[in-house]
Amino acid sequence: MGVWGAGLYSGDFAMDLRGTIRAVARLPFDGDRLVEILSETAPRAADNPDDEDHTTFWLVVADQFARRAIVCDRARQRAVAIIDADSDLAMLAKLGMRPSDLNKRRKQLQEVRVRLTTPPARRGLRSVLKQPQPFLMDVGDLLAYPTCGGRCINPYFASKEQDRATTGTGWKQDGWSAFVVVDRGRAFDFLTWYRPLTSSATTVQKPTVTELRGEVQWKLGRAGTCSPVHFKRMELEKLGHLPIDSDKLRRWFPVMPPGTSQAIDDISLANALNVGRSGPAVSHGKPQSTIPGIDQILSS
Repeated sequence: MGVWGAGLYSGDFAMDLRGTIRAVARLPFDGDRLVEILSETAPRAADNPDDEDHTTFWLVVADQFARRAIVCDRARQRAVAIIDADSDLAMLAKLGMRPSDLNKRRKQLQEVRVRLTTPPARRGLRSVLKQPQPFLMDVGDLLAYPTCGGRCINPYFASKEQDRATTGTGWKQDGWSAFVVVDRGRAFDFLTWYRPLTSSATTVQKPTVTELRGEVQWKLGRAGTCSPVHFKRMELEKLGHLPIDSDKLRRWFPVMPPGTSQAIDDISLANALNVGRSGPAVSHGKPQSTIPGIDQILSS
């Protein structure tokens, strides 16, 4: 957790959880179901009273629900009990928070308690998804995309010229790469995600399907989301469709968890598409799995 501020949202865990709640709140479920989903994303913090993030989890969930007019007695009651028993203050004191900051935290928690126990003057309807997010890509779709120094266009910028992280002078195309969608799904039947198998090096010219089926190494990337806006900004271009053999795919990549967490946190597919001079993608400090040719996972 790391104690570096007295505010409820001063720690990394609290800020990350707030972002997760923002995404989960889009789902058209009641408060109890949303709490179940959030608990699944951080089971130790949600279920283990001895975990250093336990009190923060329930305080943040209840506070965010109150701010968003999401009714959930379970979250509200847990948070009020934590405040009344000084459980949060006891944990922070154990972690080394200074007495002056503990007093500041106590005052803020009392403000949170008032918010939790005061009915809102007007309960508006929160904005939720009316239907599942559409799939923009199918399993087997082969797509090319422009690169700069091995990096794809950062879709979080309104224009690629605004991205100066790669060269310091703005994103300028100097190559191409490609990926094939090997898996996709929807978290909780609503939030779409995709898993790419990406060419491990860039090329000067836009690759063709024939070239990509040659002696090209591919690496399995993490799952990610891709909204219509991000699809357009990354300038993804479909080259064709390849017949993925699911049995062969699983033999090469037996561990391929669904992209539920990425869908919840809205982690863009762009994070898995940097290749070539940017170095191979990594997962938990270890190189991701690779295959020596795309035909290894295609139907005969």
